[in-house]
Amino acid sequence: MKTSVCVVGGGPAGLVLGLLLARQGVEVTVLEKHADFLRDFRGDTVHPSTLDMLDEIGLGERMAALPGRKARGLYATFDDGTYPIADFTRLPAPHNYVYFVPQWDFLEMLATEAAKFPAFTLLRSTTVTGLLRDASGAVAGVRAVGPEGELEIQASLTVACDGRDSVVRRELGLRPVDYGAPMDVLWFRISRRPTDGDGLAMRIGSGGLMLAVDRGDYYQCAYLIAKGGYDEIRAAGLEALRERVARRHPVLADRVGELATWDDVKLLTVKVNRLERWHVPGALLIGDAAHAMSPIGGVGINLAVQDAAATARILGPKLSAGQPVTDADLAAVQKRRRFPAVVTQNVQRAAQRRIVDPLLHATGRIEAPAPIRLLKRFPTLQALPARLAGIGVRPEHVR
Repeated sequence: MKTSVCVVGGGPAGLVLGLLLARQGVEVTVLEKHADFLRDFRGDTVHPSTLDMLDEIGLGERMAALPGRKARGLYATFDDGTYPIADFTRLPAPHNYVYFVPQWDFLEMLATEAAKFPAFTLLRSTTVTGLLRDASGAVAGVRAVGPEGELEIQASLTVACDGRDSVVRRELGLRPVDYGAPMDVLWFRISRRPTDGDGLAMRIGSGGLMLAVDRGDYYQCAYLIAKGGYDEIRAAGLEALRERVARRHPVLADRVGELATWDDVKLLTVKVNRLERWHVPGALLIGDAAHAMSPIGGVGINLAVQDAAATARILGPKLSAGQPVTDADLAAVQKRRRFPAVVTQNVQRAAQRRIVDPLLHATGRIEAPAPIRLLKRFPTLQALPARLAGIGVRPEHVR
Protein backbone atom coordinates (compact mmCIF):
# COMPACT_ATOMS: atom_id res chain seq x y z
CA MET A 1 0.00 0.00 0.00
CA LYS A 2 1.01 3.61 -0.49
CA THR A 3 0.57 6.64 1.72
CA SER A 4 2.03 10.10 1.95
CA VAL A 5 3.11 9.78 5.60
CA CYS A 6 3.62 6.58 7.57
CA VAL A 7 3.52 7.19 11.33
CA VAL A 8 4.97 4.34 13.39
CA GLY A 9 3.41 4.20 16.84
CA GLY A 10 -0.14 4.93 17.97
CA GLY A 11 0.71 6.79 21.17
CA PRO A 12 -0.01 10.47 21.88
CA ALA A 13 2.61 11.76 19.42
CA GLY A 14 1.57 9.41 16.61
CA LEU A 15 -2.17 9.94 16.87
CA VAL A 16 -1.93 13.71 17.33
CA LEU A 17 0.35 13.92 14.31
CA GLY A 18 -1.96 11.68 12.28
CA LEU A 19 -4.99 13.75 13.23
CA LEU A 20 -3.36 17.12 12.49
CA LEU A 21 -2.02 15.97 9.12
CA ALA A 22 -5.33 14.38 8.11
CA ARG A 23 -7.07 17.68 8.93
CA GLN A 24 -4.82 19.27 6.29
CA GLY A 25 -5.77 16.63 3.74
CA VAL A 26 -2.47 14.75 3.98
CA GLU A 27 -2.83 11.01 3.45
CA VAL A 28 -1.44 9.46 6.64
CA THR A 29 -1.28 5.88 7.92
CA VAL A 30 -0.63 5.22 11.63
CA LEU A 31 0.69 1.81 12.66
CA GLU A 32 -0.05 0.55 16.19
CA LYS A 33 1.44 -2.80 17.18
CA HIS A 34 -1.27 -3.58 19.76
CA ALA A 35 -4.92 -4.37 19.12
CA ASP A 36 -6.05 -1.69 21.58
CA PHE A 37 -4.67 1.01 23.88
CA LEU A 38 -5.41 -0.76 27.18
CA ARG A 39 -2.01 -0.79 28.85
CA ASP A 40 -1.97 0.45 32.41
CA PHE A 41 1.69 1.42 32.39
CA ARG A 42 1.03 4.32 30.04
CA GLY A 43 1.35 7.79 31.51
CA ASP A 44 -1.84 9.77 31.90
CA THR A 45 -0.75 13.34 32.67
CA VAL A 46 -2.20 15.87 30.23
CA HIS A 47 -0.89 19.38 30.77
CA PRO A 48 -2.50 22.80 30.20
CA SER A 49 -0.56 23.49 27.00
CA THR A 50 -1.89 20.25 25.48
CA LEU A 51 -5.42 21.07 26.65
CA ASP A 52 -5.10 24.51 25.04
CA MET A 53 -4.05 22.87 21.76
CA LEU A 54 -7.04 20.49 21.89
CA ASP A 55 -9.30 23.52 22.33
CA GLU A 56 -7.77 25.04 19.20
CA ILE A 57 -8.83 22.05 17.10
CA GLY A 58 -12.29 21.79 18.64
CA LEU A 59 -11.71 18.82 20.95
CA GLY A 60 -11.89 20.66 24.26
CA GLU A 61 -15.41 19.53 25.14
CA ARG A 62 -14.72 15.91 24.18
CA MET A 63 -11.57 15.92 26.28
CA ALA A 64 -13.43 17.37 29.25
CA ALA A 65 -16.04 14.60 28.96
CA LEU A 66 -13.46 11.85 29.49
CA PRO A 67 -13.33 10.23 32.97
CA GLY A 68 -10.43 12.31 34.23
CA ARG A 69 -9.43 14.04 37.44
CA LYS A 70 -8.22 17.62 37.72
CA ALA A 71 -5.25 18.44 39.93
CA ARG A 72 -4.93 22.13 40.70
CA GLY A 73 -1.89 21.74 42.89
CA LEU A 74 1.01 19.47 43.71
CA TYR A 75 1.87 18.83 47.35
CA ALA A 76 4.76 16.97 48.93
CA THR A 77 4.67 15.42 52.39
CA PHE A 78 7.97 15.19 54.29
CA ASP A 79 8.58 14.02 57.84
CA ASP A 80 8.02 17.59 59.04
CA GLY A 81 4.74 18.23 57.23
CA THR A 82 3.04 18.83 53.88
CA TYR A 83 4.23 21.59 51.57
CA PRO A 84 2.78 23.05 48.36
CA ILE A 85 5.08 22.66 45.35
CA ALA A 86 3.11 23.94 42.35
CA ASP A 87 -0.11 25.96 42.20
CA PHE A 88 -1.65 25.45 38.76
CA THR A 89 -4.49 27.88 39.54
CA ARG A 90 -1.95 30.64 38.98
CA LEU A 91 -1.76 29.70 35.30
CA PRO A 92 -4.04 31.33 32.73
CA ALA A 93 -7.61 30.01 32.63
CA PRO A 94 -9.43 27.97 31.49
CA HIS A 95 -6.88 25.16 31.80
CA ASN A 96 -5.24 26.12 35.06
CA TYR A 97 -4.93 22.51 36.19
CA VAL A 98 -3.26 19.24 35.22
CA TYR A 99 -5.69 16.66 33.87
CA PHE A 100 -5.18 13.02 34.79
CA VAL A 101 -7.06 10.89 32.30
CA PRO A 102 -6.46 7.21 31.47
CA GLN A 103 -4.33 7.30 28.37
CA TRP A 104 -6.36 4.63 26.62
CA ASP A 105 -9.41 6.94 26.76
CA PHE A 106 -7.35 9.85 25.45
CA LEU A 107 -5.96 7.78 22.58
CA GLU A 108 -9.33 6.32 21.64
CA MET A 109 -10.75 9.84 21.47
CA LEU A 110 -7.95 10.94 19.16
CA ALA A 111 -8.32 7.84 16.97
CA THR A 112 -12.09 8.26 16.72
CA GLU A 113 -11.75 11.92 15.76
CA ALA A 114 -9.00 11.22 13.22
CA ALA A 115 -11.08 8.45 11.62
CA LYS A 116 -13.60 11.11 10.53
CA PHE A 117 -11.08 12.30 7.94
CA PRO A 118 -10.80 10.22 4.73
CA ALA A 119 -7.06 10.78 4.62
CA PHE A 120 -6.48 8.97 7.93
CA THR A 121 -5.90 5.24 8.35
CA LEU A 122 -5.10 3.43 11.60
CA LEU A 123 -3.72 -0.10 11.31
CA ARG A 124 -3.86 -1.90 14.66
CA SER A 125 -2.01 -5.12 15.50
CA THR A 126 0.60 -4.09 12.96
CA THR A 127 4.28 -4.36 13.90
CA VAL A 128 7.11 -2.77 11.93
CA THR A 129 9.85 -5.26 11.03
CA GLY A 130 12.07 -3.17 8.76
CA LEU A 131 12.44 -0.14 6.51
CA LEU A 132 12.05 0.32 2.78
CA ARG A 133 14.71 2.25 0.87
CA ASP A 134 14.69 3.95 -2.51
CA ALA A 135 17.51 3.92 -5.05
CA SER A 136 19.31 6.75 -3.24
CA GLY A 137 19.17 4.97 0.11
CA ALA A 138 16.53 7.28 1.57
CA VAL A 139 13.79 5.77 3.72
CA ALA A 140 10.76 5.07 1.54
CA GLY A 141 8.38 3.40 4.01
CA VAL A 142 8.29 0.32 6.22
CA ARG A 143 7.86 -3.43 6.21
CA ALA A 144 5.39 -4.72 8.75
CA VAL A 145 3.39 -7.72 9.91
CA GLY A 146 -0.34 -7.29 10.45
CA PRO A 147 -3.40 -9.48 11.05
CA GLU A 148 -3.35 -10.58 7.41
CA GLY A 149 0.39 -11.24 7.22
CA GLU A 150 3.34 -9.31 5.83
CA LEU A 151 2.87 -5.99 4.10
CA GLU A 152 4.87 -3.10 2.72
CA ILE A 153 3.81 0.50 3.22
CA GLN A 154 5.45 2.93 0.83
CA ALA A 155 5.57 6.49 2.10
CA SER A 156 7.13 9.82 1.16
CA LEU A 157 7.87 10.39 4.85
CA THR A 158 8.15 7.96 7.76
CA VAL A 159 7.79 9.41 11.26
CA ALA A 160 8.91 7.34 14.23
CA CYS A 161 6.66 7.85 17.23
CA ASP A 162 7.34 4.38 18.63
CA GLY A 163 8.83 5.33 21.97
CA ARG A 164 12.08 4.95 23.81
CA ASP A 165 12.65 1.45 22.39
CA SER A 166 11.96 2.62 18.85
CA VAL A 167 12.20 -0.04 16.16
CA VAL A 168 12.67 2.62 13.50
CA ARG A 169 15.56 4.15 15.40
CA ARG A 170 17.19 0.75 15.73
CA GLU A 171 16.73 -0.01 12.03
CA LEU A 172 18.33 3.34 11.19
CA GLY A 173 21.30 2.54 13.40
CA LEU A 174 20.85 5.71 15.45
CA ARG A 175 22.07 5.70 19.05
CA PRO A 176 20.90 8.32 21.53
CA VAL A 177 23.21 9.91 24.07
CA ASP A 178 22.32 8.31 27.41
CA TYR A 179 22.32 10.69 30.39
CA GLY A 180 21.39 8.05 32.94
CA ALA A 181 18.90 8.04 35.79
CA PRO A 182 19.34 7.05 39.45
CA MET A 183 15.93 5.41 39.74
CA ASP A 184 13.37 3.04 38.32
CA VAL A 185 9.65 3.04 39.13
CA LEU A 186 7.27 0.44 40.50
CA TRP A 187 3.82 1.07 39.04
CA PHE A 188 0.68 -0.30 40.73
CA ARG A 189 -2.85 0.60 41.72
CA ILE A 190 -4.55 0.73 45.11
CA SER A 191 -8.21 1.55 45.73
CA ARG A 192 -9.23 5.08 46.66
CA ARG A 193 -12.05 6.14 48.99
CA PRO A 194 -14.02 9.41 48.90
CA THR A 195 -12.78 10.22 52.41
CA ASP A 196 -9.17 10.19 51.21
CA GLY A 197 -9.46 13.65 49.69
CA ASP A 198 -8.48 14.51 46.14
CA GLY A 199 -5.44 15.93 44.43
CA LEU A 200 -1.93 14.82 43.65
CA ALA A 201 -0.02 13.45 46.64
CA MET A 202 3.74 13.01 46.82
CA ARG A 203 5.19 11.26 49.87
CA ILE A 204 8.90 11.72 50.55
CA GLY A 205 10.98 9.95 53.16
CA SER A 206 14.21 8.05 53.66
CA GLY A 207 14.67 5.60 50.85
CA GLY A 208 12.78 7.53 48.20
CA LEU A 209 9.39 8.87 47.28
CA MET A 210 5.97 7.74 46.15
CA LEU A 211 3.41 9.52 43.99
CA ALA A 212 -0.29 8.66 44.22
CA VAL A 213 -2.33 9.84 41.22
CA ASP A 214 -6.03 10.22 41.92
CA ARG A 215 -7.94 8.26 39.25
CA GLY A 216 -11.33 8.44 40.92
CA ASP A 217 -11.99 5.04 42.45
CA TYR A 218 -8.31 4.08 42.67
CA TYR A 219 -4.82 5.53 42.95
CA GLN A 220 -2.26 4.90 40.27
CA CYS A 221 0.92 4.73 42.34
CA ALA A 222 4.49 5.35 41.28
CA TYR A 223 7.02 4.14 43.84
CA LEU A 224 10.59 5.17 43.07
CA ILE A 225 13.39 2.70 43.75
CA ALA A 226 17.13 2.87 43.21
CA LYS A 227 18.25 2.02 39.67
CA GLY A 228 18.74 -1.72 39.37
CA GLY A 229 17.17 -2.38 42.77
CA TYR A 230 14.17 -4.38 41.58
CA ASP A 231 15.75 -7.81 42.11
CA GLU A 232 16.57 -6.90 45.71
CA ILE A 233 13.00 -5.78 46.32
CA ARG A 234 11.65 -8.99 44.79
CA ALA A 235 13.99 -11.03 46.97
CA ALA A 236 12.74 -9.24 50.10
CA GLY A 237 9.19 -10.35 49.30
CA LEU A 238 5.86 -8.76 48.56
CA GLU A 239 5.02 -8.25 52.22
CA ALA A 240 8.13 -6.09 52.61
CA LEU A 241 6.97 -3.96 49.69
CA ARG A 242 3.51 -3.60 51.25
CA GLU A 243 5.15 -2.41 54.47
CA ARG A 244 7.23 0.14 52.57
CA VAL A 245 4.15 1.48 50.79
CA ALA A 246 2.19 1.70 54.04
CA ARG A 247 5.07 3.49 55.74
CA ARG A 248 5.38 5.94 52.90
CA HIS A 249 1.62 6.59 52.56
CA PRO A 250 -0.10 5.68 55.87
CA VAL A 251 -3.60 6.39 54.50
CA LEU A 252 -3.21 3.32 52.30
CA ALA A 253 -2.01 1.01 55.08
CA ASP A 254 -5.32 -0.86 55.30
CA ARG A 255 -5.33 -1.45 51.51
CA VAL A 256 -1.82 -2.55 50.66
CA GLY A 257 -3.08 -6.14 50.74
CA GLU A 258 -4.58 -5.42 47.31
CA LEU A 259 -1.05 -6.02 46.02
CA ALA A 260 -1.77 -9.74 46.02
CA THR A 261 0.93 -10.98 43.63
CA TRP A 262 3.92 -9.58 41.78
CA ASP A 263 1.71 -9.47 38.69
CA ASP A 264 0.07 -6.44 40.34
CA VAL A 265 3.39 -4.56 40.25
CA LYS A 266 4.97 -3.34 37.00
CA LEU A 267 8.59 -2.25 36.70
CA LEU A 268 9.22 0.85 34.60
CA THR A 269 12.86 1.28 33.66
CA VAL A 270 13.66 4.98 33.60
CA LYS A 271 15.75 6.30 30.72
CA VAL A 272 16.87 9.82 29.91
CA ASN A 273 18.47 10.12 26.51
CA ARG A 274 18.44 12.19 23.34
CA LEU A 275 19.45 11.79 19.71
CA GLU A 276 21.98 14.23 18.31
CA ARG A 277 20.18 14.07 14.95
CA TRP A 278 16.45 13.39 14.76
CA HIS A 279 16.18 12.78 11.03
CA VAL A 280 17.62 11.06 7.98
CA PRO A 281 16.45 11.39 4.38
CA GLY A 282 12.84 10.22 4.33
CA ALA A 283 12.42 9.75 8.09
CA LEU A 284 11.92 11.83 11.23
CA LEU A 285 11.92 10.78 14.90
CA ILE A 286 9.91 12.65 17.55
CA GLY A 287 8.69 12.12 21.10
CA ASP A 288 10.44 9.47 23.17
CA ALA A 289 11.98 8.01 20.01
CA ALA A 290 14.07 11.20 19.80
CA HIS A 291 14.30 12.15 23.48
CA ALA A 292 13.28 9.84 26.33
CA MET A 293 12.19 11.91 29.33
CA SER A 294 12.46 11.23 33.04
CA PRO A 295 9.09 10.76 34.79
CA ILE A 296 9.86 13.86 36.89
CA GLY A 297 7.11 16.37 36.22
CA GLY A 298 5.12 13.89 34.14
CA VAL A 299 5.93 15.91 31.02
CA GLY A 300 6.60 13.08 28.57
CA ILE A 301 3.15 13.16 26.97
CA ASN A 302 3.22 16.93 26.75
CA LEU A 303 6.61 17.02 24.99
CA ALA A 304 5.50 14.31 22.56
CA VAL A 305 2.26 16.09 21.68
CA GLN A 306 4.08 19.39 21.21
CA ASP A 307 6.57 17.65 18.90
CA ALA A 308 3.65 16.34 16.85
CA ALA A 309 1.99 19.76 16.65
CA ALA A 310 5.20 21.39 15.45
CA THR A 311 5.79 18.64 12.91
CA ALA A 312 2.29 19.02 11.46
CA ARG A 313 2.56 22.80 11.31
CA ILE A 314 6.02 22.86 9.70
CA LEU A 315 5.65 19.95 7.26
CA GLY A 316 1.89 19.88 6.68
CA PRO A 317 1.68 22.64 4.04
CA LYS A 318 4.31 21.00 1.84
CA LEU A 319 2.82 17.54 2.27
CA SER A 320 -0.70 18.72 1.49
CA ALA A 321 0.60 20.43 -1.66
CA GLY A 322 2.31 17.21 -2.76
CA GLN A 323 5.77 18.74 -2.52
CA PRO A 324 8.77 16.68 -1.38
CA VAL A 325 9.95 17.14 2.20
CA THR A 326 13.65 17.97 2.26
CA ASP A 327 16.34 17.40 4.88
CA ALA A 328 16.14 21.13 5.59
CA ASP A 329 12.43 20.76 6.38
CA LEU A 330 13.10 17.89 8.78
CA ALA A 331 15.95 19.84 10.36
CA ALA A 332 13.52 22.72 10.96
CA VAL A 333 11.38 20.43 13.11
CA GLN A 334 14.38 19.37 15.18
CA LYS A 335 15.54 22.98 15.52
CA ARG A 336 12.11 23.99 16.78
CA ARG A 337 11.75 21.14 19.30
CA ARG A 338 15.31 20.46 20.43
CA PHE A 339 15.45 23.50 22.71
CA PRO A 340 12.46 22.56 24.90
CA ALA A 341 13.66 18.95 25.06
CA VAL A 342 17.15 19.98 26.17
CA VAL A 343 15.94 22.49 28.77
CA THR A 344 13.38 20.07 30.21
CA GLN A 345 15.86 17.20 30.39
CA ASN A 346 18.44 19.43 32.06
CA VAL A 347 15.92 20.40 34.74
CA GLN A 348 15.00 16.74 35.22
CA ARG A 349 18.64 15.68 35.41
CA ALA A 350 19.35 18.34 38.02
CA ALA A 351 16.37 17.17 40.08
CA GLN A 352 17.54 13.56 39.79
CA ARG A 353 21.05 14.45 40.87
CA ARG A 354 20.24 16.86 43.68
CA ILE A 355 16.97 15.52 45.05
CA VAL A 356 16.04 12.01 43.95
CA ASP A 357 19.42 10.28 44.21
CA PRO A 358 20.17 11.58 47.75
CA LEU A 359 16.67 10.59 48.89
CA LEU A 360 17.04 7.06 47.56
CA HIS A 361 20.10 6.56 49.73
CA ALA A 362 19.06 8.61 52.76
CA THR A 363 18.33 7.22 56.21
CA GLY A 364 16.59 8.77 59.17
CA ARG A 365 14.27 11.76 59.22
CA ILE A 366 13.74 13.73 55.99
CA GLU A 367 12.63 17.35 56.34
CA ALA A 368 11.65 19.73 53.57
CA PRO A 369 14.67 21.53 52.10
CA ALA A 370 14.91 25.32 52.16
CA PRO A 371 13.60 25.90 48.58
CA ILE A 372 10.44 23.90 49.39
CA ARG A 373 9.87 25.87 52.59
CA LEU A 374 10.35 29.06 50.57
CA LEU A 375 7.52 28.07 48.23
CA LYS A 376 5.22 27.74 51.22
CA ARG A 377 6.30 31.09 52.67
CA PHE A 378 5.87 32.95 49.36
CA PRO A 379 2.93 31.28 47.54
CA THR A 380 3.34 33.38 44.38
CA LEU A 381 6.55 31.47 43.69
CA GLN A 382 4.48 28.31 43.20
CA ALA A 383 3.54 29.67 39.77
CA LEU A 384 7.10 29.00 38.53
CA PRO A 385 7.12 25.18 38.87
CA ALA A 386 3.48 25.17 37.75
CA ARG A 387 4.39 26.98 34.54
CA LEU A 388 7.48 24.87 33.87
CA ALA A 389 5.55 21.62 34.27
CA GLY A 390 2.15 22.73 32.98
CA ILE A 391 3.01 24.90 29.99
CA GLY A 392 6.62 24.10 29.30
CA VAL A 393 9.43 25.95 27.61
CA ARG A 394 7.99 26.33 24.12
CA PRO A 395 4.28 25.47 23.84
CA GLU A 396 2.98 24.81 20.34
CA HIS A 397 -0.26 26.03 18.82
CA VAL A 398 -2.48 24.94 15.96
CA ARG A 399 -3.77 27.87 13.94
